[in-house]
Amino acid sequence: MPSLKDLRNRIASVKATQKITKAMQMVAAAKLRRAQTAAEAARPYAERMSAVLGNLASGITVGPDTPRLLAGTGSDKVQLLVVCTAERGLCGAFNSSIARLARDHANRLLAEGKTVKIICVGKKGYDILRRQFAEQIIEFVDLRAARQIGFEHGDMIAQKVLALFEQGAFDVATLFYSRFQSVISQIPTAQQIVPAQIESAGAASQAVYEYEPDEGEILTTLLPRNLTVQVFRALLENAASEQGARMSAMDSATRNAGEMIKKQTMTYNRSRQAMITKELIEIISGAEAL
Repeated sequence: MPSLKDLRNRIASVKATQKITKAMQMVAAAKLRRAQTAAEAARPYAERMSAVLGNLASGITVGPDTPRLLAGTGSDKVQLLVVCTAERGLCGAFNSSIARLARDHANRLLAEGKTVKIICVGKKGYDILRRQFAEQIIEFVDLRAARQIGFEHGDMIAQKVLALFEQGAFDVATLFYSRFQSVISQIPTAQQIVPAQIESAGAASQAVYEYEPDEGEILTTLLPRNLTVQVFRALLENAASEQGARMSAMDSATRNAGEMIKKQTMTYNRSRQAMITKELIEIISGAEAL
């Protein structure tokens, strides 16, 4: 049985940890509001961009002159996975859930005989995936120096993907990230970005437009920008999801620390009471012997 000094040290250690987890929870809550606002603000732009591309794509016939970012290479033999995770941990299952989705996707592609290449955005995802896919990882993008995610970060990653596509390094690219839904719910998401998945125009968007220049030239300009927008949106969704997951994880850790302190304090009081009782018995026994 541990001594009273050991129990006091344990209680002090858990209390110190509880202060840290409480502080981290408050910091995550403060960062979450800004990150959530940025993610929600980016959604309408990305959705409207997809709607415009869908309207443009519906007016052209796929042929030799169709932009390759829309038509693809005609093959799906080489697959590129762009896996976006956080740079830091202590956020529950946020990083592992994204990495698990990417790992399952990669294993399925490899089982089908396809070639897989991976770009890791974020240190945590890289640390997880390199255990099994060290040979498939072709690049690691480190954003630890970025105090706040900006459009330039999404553009940098998109330009890397575009350069690889122009070199013929892959046929299909899929983006992995976590979509922010609420503080307690983040949804791991896989989105194909090359060739672009264009949604058909809805009933409210059936109006006929005349474009100048023609749809093909406009798509040639908009498709690379759409790729940047989708990557930037994924980074913002990840940032909000990370803070939400960290807030929940630290709240749970703080409550667990409180319960542990109660149990340790109860054990300490019982041990102290037992020692006092033992000393009293020894004193009374000695007095009776006299």
